[in-house]
Amino acid sequence: MLDFLKHEEKKVEYIELIYDLIFVYIIGRNNSLVQHISGGFIAPGTFLTYFICTLITIQIWYMTTTFINRFGSNDFSEYVGLFINMYLLYYMADSTRVHWQTHFYRYNIAWLLIVLNLLVQYYLKYRSTQATAPWEGASLRQHMRGLGIQAAIIVIGILLYAPTGLPLTPLAMIFGIFVSFLGRKRADLMAVDFSHLTERIMLYIVFTFGEMIIAISGYFGDDFSVSSVYFSLMGFLIVVGLFMSYGFLYDRLLDREMSISGNTYMLIHVFIIFSLSNLTTALEFMHEPEIAAVPKTIFLVVSFVMYYVFLFLTVPYTKGYGRTAHFLRPFLLTLVAFVILMIVFYQNARVNIAVSVLLTFAIWYFEYRYWRATEALEQ
Repeated sequence: MLDFLKHEEKKVEYIELIYDLIFVYIIGRNNSLVQHISGGFIAPGTFLTYFICTLITIQIWYMTTTFINRFGSNDFSEYVGLFINMYLLYYMADSTRVHWQTHFYRYNIAWLLIVLNLLVQYYLKYRSTQATAPWEGASLRQHMRGLGIQAAIIVIGILLYAPTGLPLTPLAMIFGIFVSFLGRKRADLMAVDFSHLTERIMLYIVFTFGEMIIAISGYFGDDFSVSSVYFSLMGFLIVVGLFMSYGFLYDRLLDREMSISGNTYMLIHVFIIFSLSNLTTALEFMHEPEIAAVPKTIFLVVSFVMYYVFLFLTVPYTKGYGRTAHFLRPFLLTLVAFVILMIVFYQNARVNIAVSVLLTFAIWYFEYRYWRATEALEQ
């Protein structure tokens, strides 16, 4: 009981960093899906495949991170479980293709085994904590039920695919998201180590930015001209501005000592990560002349707005939550101005990329003002 009452900050272990590195490869594989252009833009079926595969990947990371944060003790069985799932994730990544039908069974069997492996990890933890930490039993059973139902849905989807031709396994991902929302009240009874959770999420965000940095390398073409320098510089500044907006939030604004369940915070970041993946692709599209101007501009604008809207939703987790109104008005006006300018100049890539740079640094400036107002309030 004394150990329970004495809070000790959980550190991010090396095994967690190694495990997260596999997601760098998976992010790249998912993003490669939308490089196949049809009729001037991404085919709807291809984008749907990209959308589903991205959410499944994030959900696997989400479930693993939740387990490590709440129940992880760095014992041998956890290490074995993580390495098994890393190996299986390679199969999922390699099976992430536009023509997914030929790899349907390989992808979904690997996904099923990952879910079952997590279920085993929860069961082993449940057995070991029945005597030492009985208060964790209800939460562990809830997670086991959710994983068991997800596994059952994947099995049913695999069995029905051959006779029906319907890919029903993504219903398991939808069920997992539904359970996360449904189980928030019970999860609120058991706080996570918020410091550890925010650090893990920050590292995943960094890996996503790493993929973005690779993506903008296409701006540095073989020819050295004013145009290539302009677009490469602007593309780089966009990545810098996006990174600064999240980095400043994490370093200066986030209250990492909060005692909360963390479920909503993680769900917000599912959409932040998804929007960053979209922005990576949108930046690649920006300098591709064969891609139609209207759809690629819409894709870029929607991705930017999604990123900043969900970034703003993290404000309740900051130290100066009482000063939200101080930040909201200029934030919304800037987003509206950005959308209008992008629509007006949708055919002018040079103006579009300049407006995008201005947006990223304007939002960072508003964060800076919000931080200064928070500091003044505390003093």
